[in-house]
Amino acid sequence: MKSRLTTISTYASEKFTDELYGAMERRLASAPAGLCPVDLCLNFVRLAHAQTCGKCVPCRIGLGQAADLLREIVEGRGSLASLQLLESTARVIADSADCALGSKAAELVLQSLQNSKEDYLAHIEKDSCTAKVECSVPCRALCPAHVDVPGYIALTAAGRYSEAVALIRQDNPFPAACALICEHPCELRCRRRLIDAPINIRALKRSAVDGARGAEVPLPFKFPSTGKKVAVVGGGPGGLTCAYYLQLMGHSCTVFEAKPALGGMLRYGVPSYRLPRERLDEDIAPILATGVEVQVDTEVCGPHGPALAELRENFDAVYLAVGAHGDKKLRVPGEDAAGVFSAVALLRDMEGTEPPKLQGETVVVVGGGNVAMDCVRTCIRLGAAKTYIVYRRRRADMTALPEEVQAALAEGAELVELAAPSSIEKDEKGAVAAFIAQPQRVGPVDGAGRPKPLPADAPPLRIPCSAVIVAVGQQIPPSFLQGSDLPVKWGSIDAEADTSIPGCPGLFAGGDCVGGPGIVIDAIAAGKVAAANIDAYLGFDHRLPRTAAVPEAEAADKTPWGRAEQRLLPAHERKNTFAHAELPLSREETCQEAARCLRCDRFGRQTLEKGGEGPW
Repeated sequence: MKSRLTTISTYASEKFTDELYGAMERRLASAPAGLCPVDLCLNFVRLAHAQTCGKCVPCRIGLGQAADLLREIVEGRGSLASLQLLESTARVIADSADCALGSKAAELVLQSLQNSKEDYLAHIEKDSCTAKVECSVPCRALCPAHVDVPGYIALTAAGRYSEAVALIRQDNPFPAACALICEHPCELRCRRRLIDAPINIRALKRSAVDGARGAEVPLPFKFPSTGKKVAVVGGGPGGLTCAYYLQLMGHSCTVFEAKPALGGMLRYGVPSYRLPRERLDEDIAPILATGVEVQVDTEVCGPHGPALAELRENFDAVYLAVGAHGDKKLRVPGEDAAGVFSAVALLRDMEGTEPPKLQGETVVVVGGGNVAMDCVRTCIRLGAAKTYIVYRRRRADMTALPEEVQAALAEGAELVELAAPSSIEKDEKGAVAAFIAQPQRVGPVDGAGRPKPLPADAPPLRIPCSAVIVAVGQQIPPSFLQGSDLPVKWGSIDAEADTSIPGCPGLFAGGDCVGGPGIVIDAIAAGKVAAANIDAYLGFDHRLPRTAAVPEAEAADKTPWGRAEQRLLPAHERKNTFAHAELPLSREETCQEAARCLRCDRFGRQTLEKGGEGPW
């Protein structure tokens, strides 16, 4: 009987331990930005110390000593000698611990010392932390444009859609586009994870912009003219965002766009079944209504467009927001065969009068990102008889959103994993006859945290096909860089974090042409930062006012509740049309999902100064 009671007691204890681990996991998943890295490192070492088995001295004793040293530093009692002792202790543990519990914990301490050196020195020299220690709103902190997410969710729940859209536009002038295609990084650390699942923020933004259609959303306050002129090169989301805010600040902006229409990659790189063009135009119209001037079909540094030096001479400042319209090659034999297209060309041609003819064809799409999924789903809608996605890594390693991969497979695409491009076989006329791939095996984890593919000892894989779409990456057009004499690093413009270009006063750059191909909200955020810094460069300090009256939050208990998801049209219907495939939440679902918001803008944080964060 005693043994049985001990077993039951042990089971109950282990069950509680599992629940404790689950609670810790949820807290880590919803940790807000701006926490002290030294304090976090201390608590991690304490946890690792509690997990040790006690069989080796480096782990059981060493981690305890490391925790004591970290506590001294956090509490302001440490010195440079403490820092040196912590480093040497961690190295000994990493080199001599019997198992991964101790060695990996020590390696993390060494990484912390390397990557957060300023924070350690601040605790030692100033007895303070350099991190922003107030508990900020996680969704707003993780949105690159810092949109007031809880505010527009509350307005949407109240049915005040126009006010919700106006609030979004204070930080992001592309509410409709982001409501449909944003990758929603704001959801990553939503504090609702502590209870069940993150708020479906993008779906609620969709409810707001859909509800405001046909209603008049007032334009924001506009400052008087300053007499300053700014040129913006690129009419995509980044360039238009910069022009929008500068125009509101009173500066006269002219956008130079190489394509016939504005929108950049939103128009020429995103299929209409994801972003209908009328929804994109809904975002662009209010931007132009502020007075932004536009010159389309004008390629700066092109054969018939103005040179960059000419713009710098005629304008007080210039912002470069050139999109990643250039493609990358496979660099395999046979890539010059007829029937090989780049993803950029395929999606761009969908905006022309004659879309590509793929009816009845067998198509291979090479790549594992969202662009590759856009291409394969477009090929299906163009009538391709068979479509393959060939990727050199595993499905789990794909950079595409899981829901995009699932949608492509549901529509009939076939995924070939662990297959690296080897060559493209031609027929007697020089056209694509087959795609040849070399099977791969899973290798060591690379710097991005994904297993590196290695060649497998297996015969090549031959896929008979008539077209190959290359979706392995994009870059800014080399012709622009060659004709501009700009500082270049790794194929991109070498600009600072504040979007200024060293040694080029009055010249700024941001978005894809600086950081490489990114998501739309990153380009919008770069344009917003550039507008503030250009305004300062021109000698001003305009603060755009915030006027939205957000409903008061109610301090009510939050019952665990399932997350409301947007649904897609059935696969057999949507794969035959370019009509928008994603269905919105109903009004009932919208109110239900909005009610799950914990209103972190009112509870669980220190209130920032009235008027918002920073210059906005």
